[in-house]
Amino acid sequence: MNRTAALDAVVFGVDIQSGDVRGDAPSYALVVFDGDEIQRDVVSRRKLRRRIESDEPAIVATDNMYELAADKDQLVHFLGSLPDETKLVQVTGDERPEPLSRVAKRHGVPYGKDPMQEAEAAARLAAANVGQEVSAFTDTTEVKVARGRSTGKGGWSEDRYTRRIHGAVKTTAREVESELDAAGLEYERDVTEKYGGFSNAVFRVEGRPQDIPVSRRRSGDTRIEIERVRRDGIEFRPLAKRRDHVVVGVDPGTTTAVAIVGLDGEVLDVYSSRTNDRADVIEWIIERGRPVVVAADVTPMPETVEKFRRSFDAAGWKPDRDLPVDEKKHRTRDDAYDNDHERDAMAAALYAFDHHESQFERVASKVPPQHEVGRVVARVVAGDESVESVLRDIEGDDEQPEESESHQPRELTDDEKEIKRLEARTDRLESHVDDLKQTIQQKNERLDEKDKQLEKARQEGRREVRKDREVTRLQRRNEALERTVEEEREQREELAEKLDRLKSLWKLDHSNFADVSEKRQGLTSVKVVEQFTRDAIEDADERFGLVEGDVVLLRDASGAGRSTAKRLAEVGPRVVLRNGNLSDAADEVLFEHDVPVAPAEMVGIQEVDELAVAREDEVEDAIADWENRAEDRQKEQNSAMVDQIISEHRAERPVSEE
Repeated sequence: MNRTAALDAVVFGVDIQSGDVRGDAPSYALVVFDGDEIQRDVVSRRKLRRRIESDEPAIVATDNMYELAADKDQLVHFLGSLPDETKLVQVTGDERPEPLSRVAKRHGVPYGKDPMQEAEAAARLAAANVGQEVSAFTDTTEVKVARGRSTGKGGWSEDRYTRRIHGAVKTTAREVESELDAAGLEYERDVTEKYGGFSNAVFRVEGRPQDIPVSRRRSGDTRIEIERVRRDGIEFRPLAKRRDHVVVGVDPGTTTAVAIVGLDGEVLDVYSSRTNDRADVIEWIIERGRPVVVAADVTPMPETVEKFRRSFDAAGWKPDRDLPVDEKKHRTRDDAYDNDHERDAMAAALYAFDHHESQFERVASKVPPQHEVGRVVARVVAGDESVESVLRDIEGDDEQPEESESHQPRELTDDEKEIKRLEARTDRLESHVDDLKQTIQQKNERLDEKDKQLEKARQEGRREVRKDREVTRLQRRNEALERTVEEEREQREELAEKLDRLKSLWKLDHSNFADVSEKRQGLTSVKVVEQFTRDAIEDADERFGLVEGDVVLLRDASGAGRSTAKRLAEVGPRVVLRNGNLSDAADEVLFEHDVPVAPAEMVGIQEVDELAVAREDEVEDAIADWENRAEDRQKEQNSAMVDQIISEHRAERPVSEE
């Protein structure tokens, strides 16, 4: 097995030795291969990561990428942690890998089932450019210049501090831009302007991090972050590039431009140079494919383009007349190019492909799967042979790879030569007829397709008209409903204002309310306090005012202490009606301040929203009842006080001696 470019650096072959990648501590068989020597080791997951980071191998090879990561997210994280020049290669293929044993046998690599032997096989295969590179990132890199610290106060006034940071970001962004320009890298810039400069600047650079002359750093007021742009998924790319058959467009002159187009019509690459000679251009073309057609955008074909054609023994193509600039722009509108020369070369290749497209498709339809289509296309197009004769020739070579060296074919007679020439011509004419029939069929199919598209467009147009009408109707309906809603809203606001005015008529001043009630209905107002707490008393005072002489209803009289009772006593209520029992401390304070207290059951109370009223005669009866109880309580206290004084006096008298 020949050594390849992969052996210019170290290759790591890795296979799981024990444990499971989803577990805590898997171990790996590691083989380090430099083309001559092999080193073997068993390492932990952490040590493997450290070895990759320190040694920076060209390739980390494995037979299954999910032996290095438990799932897709972990695999992306692993790929992002690899050094810039290190590739992860799955030697068994892409999404549907083959067994490692089969791949090793095909390429003549020693194989064994031991993990260390599998790791060595993976390393040797990757060194021979066997396998698929696993990639989760594009060749585009984002370089972000941003603030290195918060714009809060930092010892200066905030405006000056913010202006300094934004100015530093702007200066650093310009330095990065200058370095990218000096390196000749293509990029797009997006900045966010703020007071005094930039808050951040993002450069989307066409290149990998190792190609960019800017490094990650954080310095004072600014920081630079570098991240590769992720793909939508995981992509596989073969290590060894195939040299497929292609169509080549050439635009000669002081600046020579070349475009490569695949047999499927896809633009594969484009190139231009003012300095390279013809040998360099030919080498560039050879690296990218094997030309079937070499094309020019003018007629007659320039001598330089003709030399390129003869170098590859390819067919030539030129337009019937020089291609107009507007047509070339239109044909290349979907592909990128740097200058007019590249555009002209690309247009020549694409028009040549258009000319031969039906022929390529016809040949591809006739070639069996076991044969390479490009090889047959090249001989049919460039060699002016029929598909059938090329296939017979190829199959004959396969059946008889070696002919006897002693066999000497006899020379054909003139009649036999003429017959052979006529047979070849007949084959070409039959092939041409087949081409024409297939072209007619394709055009008929395209016409049918266009008719279907036209009918579909008409139906779509009718649907759009109906849709527009329905939208207009719904918009009018919506506007009518909005007007109705607005009218209802205005009416509701008017009713709310009216209700507020009615409530304001009920919420009379205390003294006025009592006077009116006494004159008209013999009622007195009652002010409700939800709980016997300071907050509830303050809330009632704020809502409707508590003044001296009020009748106060405690909806829940339990739990109050001396300070709460004192706050209520300061109001000077006429009577306190209670639901529940007062604490001894609260009862004592109210009694000391001569505040009558009576059970709420003694008075019939009627409530409307926040308002309450009671009959005046029942309130008077409750007060009279309290006064009777208070008189008895006072007498009991006085009697107890006299008894206490007598007891204390007797206790202080000395005992007389007899």
